[in-house]
Amino acid sequence: MKALLRLWLLVAALGIPAGVALADAQSDTLSIFRHAGESRWFFSNSYGYAIFPTIGKGGLGVGGAYGTGQVYAHGIPIGHVSMAQVSAGFQAGGEAYSEVIFFQDKLALDRFTGGNFEFSGDVGVTAITASASASAGTTGENSGASADKHMAATQGQYTNGMAVFTVAKGGLMYNASIAGQKFSYGAYPGGRVAEQ
Repeated sequence: MKALLRLWLLVAALGIPAGVALADAQSDTLSIFRHAGESRWFFSNSYGYAIFPTIGKGGLGVGGAYGTGQVYAHGIPIGHVSMAQVSAGFQAGGEAYSEVIFFQDKLALDRFTGGNFEFSGDVGVTAITASASASAGTTGENSGASADKHMAATQGQYTNGMAVFTVAKGGLMYNASIAGQKFSYGAYPGGRVAEQ
């Protein structure tokens, strides 16, 4: 119990935003991913997506992450989502990053929004960094590098109907895994989108 309390205090100390200027952050984050290499392709070829403007992540042995975002289907916001992650193993430091999850089809979106969804270890993430050094995804086959987060080049593909991209916002972290991320979804009134 004390370890969890310390974990949440660490995450809170990272300054995770509490919804201040969420609309601007959402718009800026969407713009970054819409102009970043292959992730641009996913916006016009996916059924929908979930966007997290800021996820705060911190750890010292035991780590944690938290962020909130919005879910879209066919470009229309259909609900809100929160993400929490607890991880163990070697890790130190803290970071803030943005994340987008693309859904290949209605089935993938329904799995994500159907209850408390959790990423397993087989889902890869393409990390986009705002530096000249290369970055690699958790699966090794997905990677990307850029000199500026607004001109980022990315590579990615669907795994189990989902593709995940992140952009680091700063900080230093020695663990770049999305395995164990748990999502809680809440639909907006009338937020379910029929098959088109």
